[in-house]
Amino acid sequence: MLTKISSGDFEQTLNGQKTSLHFLNNKNNVEIAITNYGARIVALIAPGINNQPIDVVVGFDSLEGYLNSTETYHGAVVGRYANRIARGGFSLNGNFYQLSINNPPNHLHGGAGGFNNQVWKVENVKDQSIELSYFSKDGEENYPGNLNISVTYTLSHQNELVIDYQATTDQETVINITSHPFFNLNGQGSGTIENHLLQIDADNYTPVDETLVPTGIFSVDNTPFDFRKSKRIGESINDGYEQLKYGAGYDHNFVLNGKGLRHAATAIGDQTGIVMEVTTDQPGIQLYTGNWMQSANTIKYGLKDNHREAFCLETQHFPDSPNHPEFPSTVLQPGIVFRSKTIYKFSLRPL
Repeated sequence: MLTKISSGDFEQTLNGQKTSLHFLNNKNNVEIAITNYGARIVALIAPGINNQPIDVVVGFDSLEGYLNSTETYHGAVVGRYANRIARGGFSLNGNFYQLSINNPPNHLHGGAGGFNNQVWKVENVKDQSIELSYFSKDGEENYPGNLNISVTYTLSHQNELVIDYQATTDQETVINITSHPFFNLNGQGSGTIENHLLQIDADNYTPVDETLVPTGIFSVDNTPFDFRKSKRIGESINDGYEQLKYGAGYDHNFVLNGKGLRHAATAIGDQTGIVMEVTTDQPGIQLYTGNWMQSANTIKYGLKDNHREAFCLETQHFPDSPNHPEFPSTVLQPGIVFRSKTIYKFSLRPL
């Protein structure tokens, strides 16, 4: 089905490491393409109306596309710390760590040398799963500790993309890992995502300052951030609400209700009826609505990444947690295994 995406277009050598592309398939004609460059989801084909195949992940059809893109996070696993750390600094165990400032005045998604820009080792490939690993050295991007991390993508026959993360460290460090696929459930290049329906199981969110760093935890009541009942993503996005001005749209963390592995969000494509349900064990989920996409990149099938033609639902810990002791801790200790699971499940709803 992914005949327009060739594995040969992803085969290079970067920093002495070979890059590659791999395909997962299930019995329902769902197909996923994964590259070990940034452990990225390149494409995800889901059945739409009349079983028409729809590519619901925005990405590129070659490694060069990712290397030359103005957007460096398409489909990638990001870390060592996903999202923002205020002014790029935090204290841990009596020591202060100054990280790079790659999103002035803050540190974003692990810095320029973050996981998204690394070549991961392919550990195991099967028809329905792939395991990738990466060794992040002590001092990489000035984070403490040697970190061993693995991510396993599994495509179930229930049309679930299951993402399992695991990590260990040899000294105390902070960790916040997420997958960063850009979705359009009407299909890549099909137009705005503002008419998608979205529901998020969150009574609270973390409002931000003008640099998009959280200022606390507040209720979604009577705000454009109340997605507890399904509504159009764009229903209030252009209403001039101060928080939406800061992000030029939604670029905010939601405090998920409950604990453990539970439902977090459901999105529905208004043109295809494709339903995506998100399940996670993480405390938060970041909604980003493609506010800074400016048609600057040529994506798969010769299309452009136009303004608000994709959205992200990034399961995560809260932004800037190392500087907010009231937030759930992101500290990982030696001898402790970090484990996390996120599931994106796809189905079809009659229009």
